Amino acid sequence: MSKFSRRDFLKTTAGAAAAGTLGTGGALFSSDALAQQWAPEKGATLRVLRWKRFVQGDEDKWLENTKAFTAKTGIPVRVDSEGWEDVRPKAAVAANVGSGPDIIISTFEDAHQYPDKLVDVSDVCNYLGGKYGGWYDVCKDYCMEKGKWIAVPMGCAGNAVVHRIGAMKKAGFEEFPKDTAGFLKLAQAYKAAGLPPGFALGNATGDGNVWTHWLVWSHGGKMVDKKGNVVIASPETEAALNYGKQLYETFIPGTLSWLDPNNNKAFLDGQIGMTANGISVYYAAKTSPDAKLKAMADDIGHANFPIGPVGKTTELNLFFPMMLFKYSKYPKAAKAYLAFMMEKEQYWPWQQAAIGYVSHPLKGYDQNPLWTSDPKNKPYSNSMAVMLPNGYDGPMGYASAATMADFIMVNMVAEAISGSKTPKEAMERAKSRAERYYKL
Repeated sequence: MSKFSRRDFLKTTAGAAAAGTLGTGGALFSSDALAQQWAPEKGATLRVLRWKRFVQGDEDKWLENTKAFTAKTGIPVRVDSEGWEDVRPKAAVAANVGSGPDIIISTFEDAHQYPDKLVDVSDVCNYLGGKYGGWYDVCKDYCMEKGKWIAVPMGCAGNAVVHRIGAMKKAGFEEFPKDTAGFLKLAQAYKAAGLPPGFALGNATGDGNVWTHWLVWSHGGKMVDKKGNVVIASPETEAALNYGKQLYETFIPGTLSWLDPNNNKAFLDGQIGMTANGISVYYAAKTSPDAKLKAMADDIGHANFPIGPVGKTTELNLFFPMMLFKYSKYPKAAKAYLAFMMEKEQYWPWQQAAIGYVSHPLKGYDQNPLWTSDPKNKPYSNSMAVMLPNGYDGPMGYASAATMADFIMVNMVAEAISGSKTPKEAMERAKSRAERYYKL
């Protein structure tokens, strides 16, 4: 590692834009005071664990930005990547044994499962929020506990309905339906055209959780009420499951075992005409050297989830908290890394390289030209603004995190709409499973 003194660090970090404006220039922080606060510990090295990319540009630019941080600070950073399903248990083990990566970028409200094991990063979050227009409210749900920030929001994998425009128009729809009744009719039309929908119903951390929560919430069902009482067994949930049964009748066979990569593959193979996904399907088609896939990219449409009987947006998106663990020997260096990676100079090009696979958590980043450069990017631009937090409508904490990690909502929907259980049986089973966590 190159020698890097505190004086050198201050030289490289002075001169960024003042708080409250979008930053310009390449400085690391906006004031000497912050630079002194996060001056790296002597001999600092960092290890970061994050989820494995679904979009190549994401990983390439993240590593490029990491190298830029090392070049600027002299701090070596090792970045490891694992599948979403593997990051969560590894983070839990690291928290329990007190050893592992300095920073883990995980999913949903993992930070609430072991808040006492995490470093208070309020200084980082207050700095970034003050400089870039503030955080979307849902960030506070996921990353704050008892008035302090226990994780830095990275953003979310925005999820939308990915569909084939040509088939939609042939079915008589000039635009994507905005309500659940029209959505069902379109699904039936896709099936009739030989392009059935396919939505993940296996234990898929992203796509399975996202669309099944939307399904239940859109009809007024919810796992818990505001006080944390389990209320999933309700007429509203039953209505959602009965609607889901009609939707499932249009699905391609096999979705009960689908994990997050399966619907991507099925869509790109031309087996399905509609699914719930991030922008990764479009990215893969758009950047492919295959002429058929490039042509498919022109036919791919994106739409926000339709509004159900509740009459309002009820979307869930896969949130990414960046957690700094107390066992880290170099917390100041880690905070410097987190702040650096979230600065406009790094974050905007990273978002652009992945064409918006991660939707931004800072309101000032609405201005990223990415969102207007291609109209197909637009439905992912507001993902953080419209999403509800996991555990809606109750408090976020261990119980909501454990209920999510146990795939209770996904399993209930899969059982009911596939017919392996009646809606009432599936609801009662979900209620019993959730109460084990909420009654602790």
